[in-house]
Amino acid sequence: MVNTLEKPNFEEIRPGVKAPAKDNILTPRFYTTDFDRMATMDLVVNEDELKAIIEEFRIDYNRHHFVRNELFDQSWDHIDGDTRRLFVEFLERSCTAEFSGFLLYKELSRRIKDSNPLLAEGFQLMSRDEARHAGFLNKAMSDFNLQLDLGFLTKSKDYTFFEPEFIFYATYLSEKIGYWRYITIYRHLESHPENRLYPIFNFFENWCQDENRHGDFFDAVMRTQPQMLDKPSSLWQKLTDIPLSFSGKAWQRYLMVSWVTPKTWCRFFLLSVFATMYLNDTQRADFYAAIGLDARDYDKHVIEKTNETAGRVFPIILDVNHPEFYSRLEICVCNNEKLRAIDASTASGFVKVIQKVPVLASNAWQLLKLFQLKPLAVNEIQGAIL
Repeated sequence: MVNTLEKPNFEEIRPGVKAPAKDNILTPRFYTTDFDRMATMDLVVNEDELKAIIEEFRIDYNRHHFVRNELFDQSWDHIDGDTRRLFVEFLERSCTAEFSGFLLYKELSRRIKDSNPLLAEGFQLMSRDEARHAGFLNKAMSDFNLQLDLGFLTKSKDYTFFEPEFIFYATYLSEKIGYWRYITIYRHLESHPENRLYPIFNFFENWCQDENRHGDFFDAVMRTQPQMLDKPSSLWQKLTDIPLSFSGKAWQRYLMVSWVTPKTWCRFFLLSVFATMYLNDTQRADFYAAIGLDARDYDKHVIEKTNETAGRVFPIILDVNHPEFYSRLEICVCNNEKLRAIDASTASGFVKVIQKVPVLASNAWQLLKLFQLKPLAVNEIQGAIL
């Protein structure tokens, strides 16, 4: 007999406030960047499109959308056991990701408002949306007697520095994959309302349009910076860009941005985003099963659609239909199961480290082989994408 009152135990920093998930390579990250370089970005070549997108932001189509209704006014104790744990983790990860976007966009808007007001306004309006999303998700967590302390999260999280170019690659893909994730779940549950576990899914249709508009904003910004997409530095530019200081940060940027082609970085971020989602979601397949989805089929659909969408701005996309693409990801899935088993074992810390080395090496090898798969040049398949 199933105990319908069975509830998972979560670590709390105080009663009712969940301790943040421990950071690992798959958890949402908080970012910072070179604000001075962002402030000097010249947007003139695509200014009209940017102004049109920002005008849509100002309209704020979802101003009154994120309002809880009577469907939330009930007990959710019937969602129990692993399903409850996985759903709370889903809400937490989503909230953390949205809040991460809020912090980054808000800080960018504050730092560059005087020197680059158009870009700053775009970030300020997107931060409004991200804050709204994070608050709505955190309120949903309270239905399960838990919340995140977002102020504590701000102070306790480690911040990863990304060059401005990398911020745009990563956030563009994050927003677009968010769109496809939300709209796919929404359409599935519209067809199968019996699987609508919780009323937050009713909000996904309008919600995903925020993600889509944000992605369009990053698309438009990247088009103002051809060196981010399809114009690698010439040898002369590389020579003139040589840092005149001994700053490690300056030399790191020089080597990573001037000497690595934009196609390589587009390829890297596409693979990073797709692999992270696939490894996360297969680990939580029971959550997707609870809403009537197969995690692998869902991810393959989202990856295919996001890959196609990225082809509208990136010069290359991944060959996700290559027979090695998912077979190598599946090896990583199995490896991650081994890593969790090692963590759960009673072996000493030293022994665990030794046991993990070949598994981590296998993951690194699989991802390297995936990165080496020949990408698809968008200019050769333009008709199939657009």
